[in-house]
Amino acid sequence: MAKQTHARVAALLGLALAASAAALSAARAETVDVTVDRAKVIKVPAGAATIVIGNPIIAEVLLLKDSGSAVVTGKGYGTTNIITLDATGRQIDDSVVHVTPAPGLLVVQRGMERQSYSCRPVCMPTVQLGDQPTYFNDASSEITKHASLASGADAGGTQSAH
Repeated sequence: MAKQTHARVAALLGLALAASAAALSAARAETVDVTVDRAKVIKVPAGAATIVIGNPIIAEVLLLKDSGSAVVTGKGYGTTNIITLDATGRQIDDSVVHVTPAPGLLVVQRGMERQSYSCRPVCMPTVQLGDQPTYFNDASSEITKHASLASGADAGGTQSAH
């Protein structure tokens, strides 16, 4: 009878230890906070061979081979996860990724129409997910034209002679 009691106690202790280890592992899972359209370098566990992003609409991840790092880029608002696998395909990590709007973002809502402005330090038009399509297209067209001019291409898209 005493052997059965000791065996039950040992089994319960084993289950409790396993549950504690799982809880500690979950508590250690890193949370990565990144803003839309920004990249962040993160450390990955030793032995990482493959990284999988839960929802590629929310974030993108690129494993930097042999560096112990990866780059996470915010693509859309929300929460997803990054699963890290070793060379045998065994999961070695699972981290949460939160993608949020950039700080200094001002959103103007007029009924169903929305416009975004970057206000660091002065408010200027910017494009963000959820903006009214006409505003989004007009602002992004202006941004593209500006970038083209800054890189030496004229408005027609041809490269200027130097």
